Amino acid sequence: MSSDSPANRYARQIQFAPIGSEGHQSITGSRVAILGAGALGTVAAEILARAGVGKLVIIDRDVVEWTNLQRQALYIEQDAIDGRSKADASCDRLRAINSNIELHPVVADVSSSNISDILSDVDLVIDAADNFLIRFLLNDWSLKTETPWVHGGCVGAVGQVRLFTGAGRPCFRCLVPEPPPASAVDTCDTAGVVGSATHTVASLQSTEAIKWLSGNRQHVHTSLLSIDLWSNRFRELNISPSLSDSCPACGNDEYQFLEGDRTVQSEAAATLCGRDAVQIAGSRNTEIDLTLMTERWKNVGRVQANPFFVRLFPNETHSLTLFRDGRVVITGTSEISVARTMYDRFVGG
Repeated sequence: MSSDSPANRYARQIQFAPIGSEGHQSITGSRVAILGAGALGTVAAEILARAGVGKLVIIDRDVVEWTNLQRQALYIEQDAIDGRSKADASCDRLRAINSNIELHPVVADVSSSNISDILSDVDLVIDAADNFLIRFLLNDWSLKTETPWVHGGCVGAVGQVRLFTGAGRPCFRCLVPEPPPASAVDTCDTAGVVGSATHTVASLQSTEAIKWLSGNRQHVHTSLLSIDLWSNRFRELNISPSLSDSCPACGNDEYQFLEGDRTVQSEAAATLCGRDAVQIAGSRNTEIDLTLMTERWKNVGRVQANPFFVRLFPNETHSLTLFRDGRVVITGTSEISVARTMYDRFVGG
């Protein structure tokens, strides 16, 4: 057997009896989307890439920052210096790890208007997002398409994981009926985050995904795994099937976040977790001419440009990063009103 043959590369995985050759073949034929290329997403992506998942779609709207380097795998200091797109940078590293799998970076803000296109033709989704509205949207899409997804979340040293099949009850909305108010939920801004905790949560997510993809679905946890690494606590929390009776999503097939009145909720502007920054959605119907904007901004301040976005530094405090889909991330403020003023001044429209 050649040392670089696929059989040799995945030998230890194939030797694990519950996976074996048949399970490994199922893994290599699978297509997985990673929704978010941050602390959870980069670790999960690397594990699944090394496991040989046939296609990975890496979706992220953001760029690499210095604060990411403490816990987000795959990125290096130069990525932060260059302000590289997370989706693009992570795919570059994953190609170096496994050149035999298909990698597709997507630089986009997932919303009700594009989630079906972005996640089309995938077998499973890893939730590595950092806000609840995206999870409610993903839950609706999962139920409508009967596509499984693995929820994961982590703040401080506390995290949780559960796979939702999309084809049965309960669903994520049974666990969290409504998006919690910002004041009721800690974020990485307010509570910080420990890198070992995010790596643990992402590893648990990846394991549940590998169970599902390899055909070992009877071993998938039906309870919510809850961990607190600082207090050395691991718990399993059952979600009662009776909660589905009153659930709008899996109980009544009402996809309020995907196609109902709540689809535009908080899509226009939002503060970003872990950063002194605000994102403004802009128009979703117009593709931005980045070359034109680069030329226009050269007379305003220092400019960085690449195929995915153009960034303006109008002063020493703020920056505006304009993406092709019209989104703008404004750093240097957490006030939406200030961000909108800067948007009007430098972007317009």
